[in-house]
Amino acid sequence: MIKEFILPDIGEGVVECELVEWLVKEGDRVVEDQPVADVMTDKALVQIPAPHGGIIKQLHYAKGEIAKVHAPLYSVEVSDGEASHEVSEVGEISEVSPAQNESLSMTAHVAEGSDPVIPVSVSTEPVNTSHSTGVVWQVEEFLLPDIGEGIVECELVEWLVKEGDMVVEDQAVADVMTDKALVQIPAIKSGRIAKLHYRKGQLAKVHAPLFSIEVAVESTNDNLAATETSAVSTTKTAPSSQAVSSANVAPENVASENSSEPISQGKALASPAVRRMARSLNIDIASVSGSGKNGRVYKEDISRHQAGEVASMASPSVLPGAVQLPTSTIANDTVAQNRVEPIRGVRAVMAKMMTESVSTIPHFTYCDEFDLTELVALRESMKKQHSTDEVKLTMMPFFMKALSLALKEYPDLNSQVNSDCTEQRFFTRHNIGMAVDSKVGLLVPNVKDVQNKSILAIAADISRLTAAARSGRVSPDDLKQGTISISNIGALGGTIATPIINKPEVAIVALGKLQHLPRFNAQGEVEGRQIMQVSWSGDHRVIDGGTIARFCNLWKHYLEQPQEMLLAMH
Repeated sequence: MIKEFILPDIGEGVVECELVEWLVKEGDRVVEDQPVADVMTDKALVQIPAPHGGIIKQLHYAKGEIAKVHAPLYSVEVSDGEASHEVSEVGEISEVSPAQNESLSMTAHVAEGSDPVIPVSVSTEPVNTSHSTGVVWQVEEFLLPDIGEGIVECELVEWLVKEGDMVVEDQAVADVMTDKALVQIPAIKSGRIAKLHYRKGQLAKVHAPLFSIEVAVESTNDNLAATETSAVSTTKTAPSSQAVSSANVAPENVASENSSEPISQGKALASPAVRRMARSLNIDIASVSGSGKNGRVYKEDISRHQAGEVASMASPSVLPGAVQLPTSTIANDTVAQNRVEPIRGVRAVMAKMMTESVSTIPHFTYCDEFDLTELVALRESMKKQHSTDEVKLTMMPFFMKALSLALKEYPDLNSQVNSDCTEQRFFTRHNIGMAVDSKVGLLVPNVKDVQNKSILAIAADISRLTAAARSGRVSPDDLKQGTISISNIGALGGTIATPIINKPEVAIVALGKLQHLPRFNAQGEVEGRQIMQVSWSGDHRVIDGGTIARFCNLWKHYLEQPQEMLLAMH
């Protein structure tokens, strides 16, 4: 039984997501809770598990496409009982006439709604007849499956096997190019390649035979006679079907034979339409410099390449007195092409949110210098005892706890305003976010309820969130309900910044790098101290300079004198 997997709700207000990576392919068998796909929402990279086991029949989206929530994501064949039911059907079909057999097979394929592999002939000679069971070879057509929404054809870029080769299940057979991606086609059964229906560079049709494969099928001695009878019947009907097939194929073959042999096409990222244009102009597409992502070739690149060839052909007949550019300059201009990449996923969300924040929030910046010598010494003494492989006792837990203590005295910084700035909501929870430079872009997960947690509990949450963010697999809940944010730019370098507020929050602080610098002590002597610059950005609609200065002074007091922070903790 084939069922559609409906993409569930994966976040509050999320109606679509980008298909980042398929973790399975069509024909794979999956088990319950096995990860099937990675999708990117506006907030996080989410892994979609299989709700039940079965065989993946069809993937409805190509990598990079936008999938809709509450719409089918993939088709899966489920129910073990269905497999046994199909086996019993095969036994019943072997007892009816060949014509009925063919009719039942076609009906079963239509009812399933899948892309079938249709047997076209059966060998009359069994390999082994001395035992109770034998093996017969039958040729099956591999139908090119759906490889992307709206795609009806693709170009055969490369055959990875040749006629007569033995292949195993899931072995890569061919590389095909759609308008969107280079796709590798695997074999769904083991066997011997009987015929390749397309040559390199030709356009293959979706749902049409791509290649023929001989597969071994077990058959009992009682059924061998029926198999032979079926084979004879199939052989008798073969001429008519071959005539129809020849009628369909002949015009293309005649046309290709009558036409001059086109220039061979090398490997390149390009759609079939662009490749057709290159063939029509007798241009090897591999020699064209693509201006798209990963060197993808567009029609404009073909035209530009052709214009360059025409110019190079015309160059010998330069008029007297004309200035001729060096060929090295022309070659460099041809090779050095600009790249154009779409902004998607987290980067697209970041662009939208940062633009909205800057255009709607009047930012102001406040900077100060912290002497963290005492805190560094305390952390070093605690790290030896409390750090583990899972939990790293960094400086960040101390910053967050001190920030929470200061927020109790200055709740304005732990608030949000409505869209027209007529109401201000003050939060009792201190959900402190930390900006993480992940592989998918900037993410800001937050540690929940810092006001109620110890420094070691905060450290455990930070270690968990950092690992999840850097792998791009943050839970949507960890990205929601933040009240104030910290950006630790000092981990990468730099001392002063102007951070952009993470709307709808009203404040954010950037931590500079920790530096060992000379400073005067109380006796006027110069000594080395651990110095850090911090930079605040505040929403000037609800926070004024005096408020953020007093708040920062209290935060600084707790960090520069960590014993005071420990006394203030309840």
